[in-house]
Order: sequence, then C-alpha cells, then structure tokens
Amino acid sequence: MSETETLLNGIIDIHIHTNPDVRGRRLSDLQLAAEARRVGARAIVIKSHLVTTMDRASIAREAVPGIEVFGGIVLNPHVGGLNAVAVDTAIKLGAKIVWLPTSFSANERKRQGKSDGVETVVGGKLVPALQPILKMVAEADIALGTGHGTPAETLVVVEEARKLGVNKIVVNHPEWTTVDMSIADQQRLAQFDVFFERCYARNVDGRYDKNFQRNLEAMQTLGYESTIVATDGGQVENPMWSEALAEYITFLLQAGVPQAAVDRMTRSNPAKVLGLQ
Repeated sequence: MSETETLLNGIIDIHIHTNPDVRGRRLSDLQLAAEARRVGARAIVIKSHLVTTMDRASIAREAVPGIEVFGGIVLNPHVGGLNAVAVDTAIKLGAKIVWLPTSFSANERKRQGKSDGVETVVGGKLVPALQPILKMVAEADIALGTGHGTPAETLVVVEEARKLGVNKIVVNHPEWTTVDMSIADQQRLAQFDVFFERCYARNVDGRYDKNFQRNLEAMQTLGYESTIVATDGGQVENPMWSEALAEYITFLLQAGVPQAAVDRMTRSNPAKVLGLQ
C-alpha cells in the first residue's frame, strides 16, 4: 500500500468538482470514482454549480463498484434558484446535500458588480421561498450546505434552519474569498452545532492559495469535533484530488494534529453528514 493509499484509506470527501462542466475539471465523475476506489476512500460527493449531481453519482456508483458516490443540488439559477420542486425531485433521486446559492449567490454577484444573484436573506430575514426548502431538508434528514452567503446571511439561515428541524448543517469553506468568515463569525455559528468544512485551497485573484495554516488555526480554536476536512478539488490548476488530500492530511499530522482528530475530520464527521455512521 502506497503512502497516499495509507493516508486516504476509508476517508470521505464531501466536496469535489468533476466533468462534465462548462469549466474544465481535472477528472470526470467516473475517473474520480475510480481514483477514489484506487486509494481506498469510503465515499465522495461530487458537486456542480450548474446542474444536479445525485443522478450522475448514481451512474458512477453503478459503473465503479466499490466506492460510494453521492451528489446533490446547488440552488443557483440553473436549477431555478430557490426552487422547491427541484429540491423535492433531487431528494427523491437520492440527494445527500442541498447547497444554498454559490457562484450565483447575491453576495457573490454583488462582488462582481451585478444584481442578478439569488437572495436567501433580505432585510435580515429569510426569504419566504427558502422556508419550504429547509423543511424538505429537515424531513429528509439530509444536509444543508450554506453556500457563498455573507457571514450575516449565513447566521440568519442557520438559525432558521435549526428552528425548522434541519439536523445536518455544513458551513461551506468559511475561509473562501467571498465568504470570508472571521473566527468570531464562526464562533457565533458554532452555537448551532454546525460542521465547518475546511478546504484545501481558495481562489485569490485567479490563483489558488493553500489554506493549511489558516485552517489549522481555525480547527484548533473551534475544535476538531466541528470540523470536516475536504478538498473542494477538481480544478485543473490544483493537484490531482488524491494528491491534494494526502498533502493536506500530511500537513495536519506533521503540525501535531492527533491521528484520532484527523480520523474524526476525514471519516466520522463526514459520515454523519451523509448518514453513513
């Protein structure tokens, strides 16, 4: 067994981008599934900003036995934004995560000087269209991903989601450039028993910077028990998914993070999100 296979045996990554996509990705769904199986991973989640992926994941599971492949739906305009019918269908087709708007969130688009983003919070209150979606997520007992909202928007959404019975909430890459949550922002969210997804790298002015040291400090402050290690991988600019994740885990171990904590962040915590305990 290679060093990479030893590091990745049994891991779960809940955030990877694949082809087909309008932006070229390093691997296709089937290629990623084969690579994940090769290194002994337990499960992967494929994500697209544009289309649903639970249907693609179903095909990948059938084509590449021996690895669990899951997907979900991102509530960007390409699926109708806050579209309860699309969410209901996605859940019936096996979606494991419903992500709030990402690259077409109001926050993201405003930063680009545009006003066509999908709003989740207006005037400090949840938009009405999101409430039935949160109820569906709660009833199906699947995960809610917070997407690319502002820290203030995310706090409103998370509080309301908890009130509506959503049990599994993942705060997506709080270090991402357009999300940019401070530690204080994250501490306010921590009271709602969320998971913080801490990813391999973030895009800074068109290039990717590794998040390792920033992520480590956040993990140590907020606790390993609330952390999920993920890659947000698949970009052609970044290393192969398995190489990136192995590099990330190696950094954590060399920084003194206990093996039991690494196991929790890469295995048991993401298993809870996917209902695989």
